[in-house]
Amino acid sequence: MEQQDNNSSYEKIRDFYDNTYYKSPGEKSVATAHHLRLVGRLGVKAGDEVLDVACGTGAWLSACKKTGANVSGVDISTQAINVCKASMQGNFFVTPAEQLPFADETFDVVTCLGSLEHFIDPDAALKEMCRVAKASAQFTILVPNADFLTRKLGLFMGTYQVDAKEDVKRLDEWNRLFERCNLTVVKRWKDLHVLSWHWISIGKWYHIPLRIAQALMLAVWPLKWQYQVYHLCVKKLK
Repeated sequence: MEQQDNNSSYEKIRDFYDNTYYKSPGEKSVATAHHLRLVGRLGVKAGDEVLDVACGTGAWLSACKKTGANVSGVDISTQAINVCKASMQGNFFVTPAEQLPFADETFDVVTCLGSLEHFIDPDAALKEMCRVAKASAQFTILVPNADFLTRKLGLFMGTYQVDAKEDVKRLDEWNRLFERCNLTVVKRWKDLHVLSWHWISIGKWYHIPLRIAQALMLAVWPLKWQYQVYHLCVKKLK
């Protein structure tokens, strides 16, 4: 019965991403300046085996590809994976994050950027990521923070992906999840991709002042009030 319920949930989420979120996904993957900066921060280099879980249309993997890394990606959306396949050479699969089609200890770098909160079973997904990662691999996981100040003030209720599934946790709760899935957090930092004209100019012109104010606030707020936080993790030593 539980497996049937999970299958039903996967189908519902897949339908949302194929027919709403990625209804018009674009023709190719485009790496942004933010993605290129993240490549430098993580030290992704030529020959690295990089896996992005819930890779979307592959913008982040496109940035990794520029370094000469070998890229792989999975996503529940067929629409998104089709864009990846048309944009770059790599291994791309339509599959839930809880069922990764890769051999044990394959990857040097595993990422999951802004997606873990949408998974049916985040514990199973993280354990799968650990399984396919080398002992020396680094994991970079970007997750939202339930203590985001604007959320606590009732001014932000989540992304429209909440229509599919969105389970937002506090930073200490995320840390406990990583720990029980055999990951140790070694560093955390703010997601400041909003400090760009690309983000600020999205939407109507009269939204721009508010978005400028939000970007500036995120830059100065402490980590505990941030909207999204990066977690750099490694496998626990046995």
